[in-house]
Amino acid sequence: MKKIAVVEDDEYIGNMVEELLRGDGFDVLRAYSGSEALLLLGRVRPDLVLLDLMLPGASGEAVLESAKKLCPVIILSAKTDVGGKVKNLNAGASDYITKPFEPDELLARVRVQLRGGGKGGTLALGGIVLDTETYEVAAKGTPVRLTKTEFAILRAFMENPKKVFSKSAVLDYIENFVPDGEESSVSVHISNLRRKLEDASGENYIDTVWGIGFRFAKDKAEGAS
Repeated sequence: MKKIAVVEDDEYIGNMVEELLRGDGFDVLRAYSGSEALLLLGRVRPDLVLLDLMLPGASGEAVLESAKKLCPVIILSAKTDVGGKVKNLNAGASDYITKPFEPDELLARVRVQLRGGGKGGTLALGGIVLDTETYEVAAKGTPVRLTKTEFAILRAFMENPKKVFSKSAVLDYIENFVPDGEESSVSVHISNLRRKLEDASGENYIDTVWGIGFRFAKDKAEGAS
């Protein structure tokens, strides 16, 4: 059973995250301060750390410095500024999720890190193969040349094949990979991505859910976990 350390001083949020993770089959370790987290990491090696930045005692940054040497670290923070996200990702965090977050998205990102997707790997779904390390994409065996933003959007859809993304949710997800994105351009990027995949395969891979947003094509996502 995979062990996940939840470092969170807000008891309500920590309890919610623990319940969510245990319901998905994970063992959960808790720390309520930065100092307690450092003690925990000194005696136990978790498979993943979920880390709040605003902590009593030792700072979240100090915990990140120690934790990143042991396992992937996903930051959970109410701080939404792009500069702060980029700084912490460059400092060694594997992912950054802003509060409030959707439970399904948190679980999806946890699974990605635990299977190594955050450090390079292959996603395959509905005839598309996406390599997160080489940035190569093929649809029905035909290579597809994507921009960095298009690649990040496709990755978001493939990692969450049953999730409907609003434009703001797309932007929030991909700014870990493309920190300078703009919500006003999301529809254009998705339109270009849809066209490129269809040109290569002859099939549609992105559904528009009117009034809500976009998702990986429902008929291609069948059977996804």
